[in-house]
Amino acid sequence: MTVSTTSIPSFMPARLVSFASFDNNTEQFHSAVRAQLSQDIEVLFAYAELPSPLLDACRYVMTGQGKLVRPLLVASAFDSVNHSNANDDVNNNNNDNVNGSANNNVGNDDETADKSTGKEAKQNHDLESLLENDSDYDMCRRAALAVELLHTYSLVHDDLPCMDDDELRRGQPTAHIVFEESTALLAGDVLQTLAFEVLTAELPTFAHFDSAIASQLIAIFAPRARRMVSGQMLDLNAEASTGISQSDLEAIHRDKTGALIEAAMLMGGICAGATAPQRMALQECAQHIGLAFQVQDDILDVTTSTDTLGKPAGSDEKLDKSTYVKLMGVEQATSYAQSLFNDGRAAIIRELSSRESSDGELSSREFSSTDSADNNALLALIEWLWARKK
Repeated sequence: MTVSTTSIPSFMPARLVSFASFDNNTEQFHSAVRAQLSQDIEVLFAYAELPSPLLDACRYVMTGQGKLVRPLLVASAFDSVNHSNANDDVNNNNNDNVNGSANNNVGNDDETADKSTGKEAKQNHDLESLLENDSDYDMCRRAALAVELLHTYSLVHDDLPCMDDDELRRGQPTAHIVFEESTALLAGDVLQTLAFEVLTAELPTFAHFDSAIASQLIAIFAPRARRMVSGQMLDLNAEASTGISQSDLEAIHRDKTGALIEAAMLMGGICAGATAPQRMALQECAQHIGLAFQVQDDILDVTTSTDTLGKPAGSDEKLDKSTYVKLMGVEQATSYAQSLFNDGRAAIIRELSSRESSDGELSSREFSSTDSADNNALLALIEWLWARKK
């Protein structure tokens, strides 16, 4: 084969296709995240100058029909933290205005005008807070790339004959089926290295990386990448084992599945300047969602067709894996997943959600998850994950 060459794309990221604002539209927001990621993957591969067939294999696995859950978590956490902080700023300003009005005996008409001004400032600040510093948004783009690169590497290696020996992934033949097994192995290797390089590389169409943010991202990302691999080993060790308890399963999947979900949410929050309480809420939510996601995968493996899943249905049973369905049955596993999703929602509602009450003031942490999913990207994503069929 000849070496593949790809020119650097000439476009700059258009704000019309960016994920700069959730804007109460889950489908539109998710489409924008996917469009931005697709664009950035091509920029990264042009920068990396990989030889053929390595480049071809990397592009093949990175541009399949994946759910892209982890980049969506990065972007949703970024948006939710930004909007929470913008709302808190407006709330504080409104309180200052009300107190000042009371001290100066300002009439009701003036108070109403202050509220109206505060609401307008909130709307303007929401968008401005996302766009005033391109490096924050671009660091979020880097983080979204990093988690998807690492996740895809894990899938490529997981599918190899020496691991699960699967022939279908994301609705298409696995990398080692399309390419040589050695090429698939190397594709996974280079995706893993690129996952870290992308956080500090000088990439076309990206702002210069923010060293302070990058160091925080790496501190979050690296240990969770290690935990993901450790969890995979624990999962292999548990195959065909008897007497696996629920706590044993949770220990496996908090690392194998949950660690990278933690990384995604925390990295998105860091790019948006999350406070310590906000980071704690993101981590708590991620721990619940990470487990829920795995329980859901176990359920779908026995209740959904191969065509819908995009990978072989029933593979867990074929490999005699320890699963939540095997441990507790479909009905109880479904109930457990629902409780985990609810706990994840609660962490976000407590620290990262706010809405306007009937009198126009901002009210925080005091409303139902159904209401909050309309104006919070993370809560909307959790609802989307709960409803998924693959």
